[in-house]
Amino acid sequence: MRLRAIEGLGDATILSLIQIWKSAEAVLCASPDELIERGCSRRLADAISRGPTSVACRLIDRELAFLQGLPVEVRTILDSSYPARLKMIPDPPPLLYVAGRLTEEDALAVAVVGARRATAAGRALTEELAKHLAEAGCTVVSGLALGIDAAAHRGALAGGGRTIAVLGCGIDQTYPTEHGRLRYQIEAQGAVLSELPLGASPQSHNFPRRNRIISGLSLGVVVTEAAVSSGSLITARLAAEQGRDVFAVPGFVKEETSRGTNALIKEGAMLIERAQDVLESLMPQLDAPLRARLQQPRTEKNIHGNFGIQEKLVYDALSYEPRTVDQIAEDISVPVSIVMAALLSLELAQRVRQLSGQRYIRT
Repeated sequence: MRLRAIEGLGDATILSLIQIWKSAEAVLCASPDELIERGCSRRLADAISRGPTSVACRLIDRELAFLQGLPVEVRTILDSSYPARLKMIPDPPPLLYVAGRLTEEDALAVAVVGARRATAAGRALTEELAKHLAEAGCTVVSGLALGIDAAAHRGALAGGGRTIAVLGCGIDQTYPTEHGRLRYQIEAQGAVLSELPLGASPQSHNFPRRNRIISGLSLGVVVTEAAVSSGSLITARLAAEQGRDVFAVPGFVKEETSRGTNALIKEGAMLIERAQDVLESLMPQLDAPLRARLQQPRTEKNIHGNFGIQEKLVYDALSYEPRTVDQIAEDISVPVSIVMAALLSLELAQRVRQLSGQRYIRT
């Protein structure tokens, strides 16, 4: 924290200096001439030698005192508990604020990201994909944003697995604010991370930069829906630069939120349709202990469970594209009253979800 409080000293220079001197204390004890020999300007070298100002030191003390009252820990890149895979990227964050827990299980992490303005079908598919990845033993990483990110976290939670949210604001903030309850669930079943200091607001420039952490924590990145201007494509590009696998779910060519994923596939991303596709691709790069931890995700063999005849007919008429009661009734030639009764039964069994306008999708 003391290094970050020195004016003009950025994260990249901090990392470079720590790699040379092996500790923040040793950097602060280095002479200006030694620092200049290592590439610092005279002005920066003098600032480092002087150390943080008294005002900066008071701010650090205030932040440390505030952190003691929060269920948050700070990990530095020098700590053995710092995520090993994140250390490998070209520009890892020197500090990580962690709410919740990071565990060894997170070595099997897969990022799932996509459009904020996602379609109902995209959110449903993302939840299913993330749920099956979690059931297989993967930690699902995303950014807590609206749309696909939230669906990814919810799917992982539903699968009883771990999930990590990387924020574009300070760890003491929640953005978007309506995801407060979801964040609480993530902390209870995974972790929420930020590289930004306490009090940092969710500025637009923070989000593209935090994406390198999402991809850096992960073995690969899955993009389920994205427009051509989506920030999730930045995550995919960073993943490729970091040597991570990039996966994309194809979509209808006229759908705006499919143009980004289809473009990724054109550029070489692996086309996937289910969690098993991701697992089969990642398997060869895993060592034996990690391969042994992966489980077969749930299949759809018993998808109809204890459905009655009418429920089965209605369920088979549904998909991830929203459909109205009238459309379903017309397709299967069954009275609307029977369709509505079957939909209620399926909804209680959590096999369908009702959207606005009395439209329904599979779950």
